[in-house]
Amino acid sequence: MAIASAAAESLTQGTPETTENDLQPFFVFHKASSRKSDKKPTGTGKTRRRIDLSPSSPNKTEKSEPDKAGERDEHCNEHLRTEAFELVWSKINSTIKDILRGINTNVFNEIHHWVLESFNAIQSFGTPGFTEATRSFPIVTDANSKLLFTGMVLTRNMEFVDDLLTFEDLGLFLRSNGCHVANLSSLDFSAKSGIGGCLRGLLRQFLKATLYEADISILASWYREQENHNTPVVVIIDDMERCCGSVLSDFILMMSEWVVKIPIILLMGVATTLNAPRNLLPSNVLQHLCPSKFILGSPAERMDAVVEAVLVKQCSGFSVGHKVAVFLKNYFLNQDGTLTSFIRALKIACAQHFSMEPLSFILGGLLVEEKQKGEKSGLQPEVVLKYTSQLPSYARNQMAEQNGKSLVHGFSELRRLHKCWSTVVLCLYEAGKCNKIRLLDLLCEALNPDLYTSRASNNHVVLEKDVGVPMATDRSIRRKYSTLRKGGFIGQIVRKVRDLPALMLYQLLKSWEKTTVDVLEIHEKVKDLQSLLRFEDGKLKPNVDDISKKHSSRSPLNMEKESKEVNEKAAALIDCLVRDYLRPIECIPLHEIFCFKNVEKLQLALIGDPRRRIQVDLLEFHKILQCGCCSKSGNVLLPSMHDTSIMYSLAQEHGDLINLHDWFQSFKTVVLHPSSKGKHKSKQSPNPKKRKYSHDSENKGEASIQARFCRAVTELQITGLLRMPSRRRPDCVQRVAFGL
Repeated sequence: MAIASAAAESLTQGTPETTENDLQPFFVFHKASSRKSDKKPTGTGKTRRRIDLSPSSPNKTEKSEPDKAGERDEHCNEHLRTEAFELVWSKINSTIKDILRGINTNVFNEIHHWVLESFNAIQSFGTPGFTEATRSFPIVTDANSKLLFTGMVLTRNMEFVDDLLTFEDLGLFLRSNGCHVANLSSLDFSAKSGIGGCLRGLLRQFLKATLYEADISILASWYREQENHNTPVVVIIDDMERCCGSVLSDFILMMSEWVVKIPIILLMGVATTLNAPRNLLPSNVLQHLCPSKFILGSPAERMDAVVEAVLVKQCSGFSVGHKVAVFLKNYFLNQDGTLTSFIRALKIACAQHFSMEPLSFILGGLLVEEKQKGEKSGLQPEVVLKYTSQLPSYARNQMAEQNGKSLVHGFSELRRLHKCWSTVVLCLYEAGKCNKIRLLDLLCEALNPDLYTSRASNNHVVLEKDVGVPMATDRSIRRKYSTLRKGGFIGQIVRKVRDLPALMLYQLLKSWEKTTVDVLEIHEKVKDLQSLLRFEDGKLKPNVDDISKKHSSRSPLNMEKESKEVNEKAAALIDCLVRDYLRPIECIPLHEIFCFKNVEKLQLALIGDPRRRIQVDLLEFHKILQCGCCSKSGNVLLPSMHDTSIMYSLAQEHGDLINLHDWFQSFKTVVLHPSSKGKHKSKQSPNPKKRKYSHDSENKGEASIQARFCRAVTELQITGLLRMPSRRRPDCVQRVAFGL
């Protein structure tokens, strides 16, 4: 809607000459109306295309009060949805940054400690005075004084785009801890820029000024100033493997000569292996490096952390459906495999949800209420009730009367069910870590409404068959645990819990205890199970409460048997949690307000189909421009339409080959149809001067139509919808795209 209004505004502001010659890509505009037609009041037979926005227009049809009120409500809701999207995405984005920063905190602290140790080692060679430090020749005391302390930061990412934010955060972290930091990219070490480009980059960041002279003595003079003295200088290179090897070698050799005067410490990002410097740098340069290695969290760990905070715990309330989650996973795996692309796709999904769902502004209101600790956010109950009755999940579940109390209860129930769902998913994820199951894979299975429906329908049948059946055979176990009847990651996790050693099971129960602390009904079940298994000094100890009930002493065989019983109870517990609480959001009433499910829209926005989009814009341009005269015409072509739209509509009547002569005649008929009556009258005029003038005007009109025809054909060729005539068929063009 905003794009359409902006396009319409540009049409009304531009002059006819400018608008006629302005070809905007991917947008189809009306041709400007002539000034002569603007002067004519009415009665010419031509459709007036200029929209009069003045309130005092006599020809303007007055709208009824309900229509005006509806437009005001729609405009208000659109404004609320825009504000809600900005609020929700700001929350998601800040959460992602905090998560990624938290993952790297331990490594950043380790790097800062190493920087301080390296700085003290450089200072041990002596501190030269200002005059000595700014001379052009180096100070050499021994061979160790020319060593350049270098930290190799292993990122393990497929693309360096994920590393940009990491090294930016690393620079901010070191600056906050009192270091001078400069971030250089691989472009600064290109063969075109040379060593001068690296020095100018350092001077620009340290001196906060642009200098054309690349002299390292300037940097030494800056460092020996009073406020910059006795502080380590850290240079961060985000991707060493993308640098030009000769330029990086010259930079390292130069820095090693000046390391006593300027205590520079290098931090270089490495994406593949720590042996990468040996493949890029010659041996004489490697001798000047004193390397240390640091390993950042893996991309899979970062992805799981983001998925947990945003899609499982739902920090903002926004969620995605099963098909959208599967598409996001496949998009991450099949495209470039970067976390940046995944976050971008998630942002597009969030934006589309708020643009398509009328009640999505409630999500922003609930987020504001949460921030304001229960204060009202200004939601309009009558508007909410109006749209809520149209939600399929609301009508399907036949909820209570449509009033404010039922909606509040529905929202609170949705939050409670989702809290239980996310808790069970995290418990499954903790158990699935033993099998290296990724959270994104588990999420796609947990969001599947078909699996939930099958579990719910088979639950009563399974319980009836298993009454009184002993747990002696694998067949009875499969009937007991309904999750084992289906394949997938949840079934693997239940099997793994049954086979866990006692110590690992004890650790798993401890993690479940922390995960379920906010859900009392699940937490109590975990505590009861945890009381059956206790460890002291790394050994399994019997439960003191059960000693009086059973034997006073237990043999190792009995201890192992009782441990297996605990495994069976743990597997039964997770199976029960899956059946009772793993209810996807798509199966909960009012989920349309919070959940985005339109995977086709997301796929079209990310992968794109530009040729199809152009065809739709050419055939339905009046929807973009909000043109009243063209939308009311139906399938009838009007001369007020854009030439390219007329040409493409006429092309739909042909096959793969279009005869240019027939195409031109059809176009000419559409363009000249409203003015045929006027021309017929001018031919009957007895005055010869008027007949001559009419003949000249007709020739000029013919040339103008031919020019417009040629330009429309060229535009269709540029957009890739047809191929120009060949030598074999000079009178025909070939269509490239067919149908929508």
